[in-house]
Amino acid sequence: MDDPQDVGVVASEFATVRVSIDREGNSPRLRLEDLRSGAVRFLDALELESIVWAPEGFLRELLDPSRHRWRDDGSEGGGP
Repeated sequence: MDDPQDVGVVASEFATVRVSIDREGNSPRLRLEDLRSGAVRFLDALELESIVWAPEGFLRELLDPSRHRWRDDGSEGGGP
């Protein structure tokens, strides 16, 4: 079992995320760890390419923290 190859930490006043390369799947993938909560997400090459090609408005909606992150009622947030 290989340890993820650490790339570094990306931080701002709003978030701190550790970025590494995980090689335990079928192919290398990006491992993202929210250092505040410990939540981990893996992104493969296709998912990363999809982010690159997504229209600007899509990313704005995706990055809106009120949709999923900062809710206390257990709902997923978002529209009606």
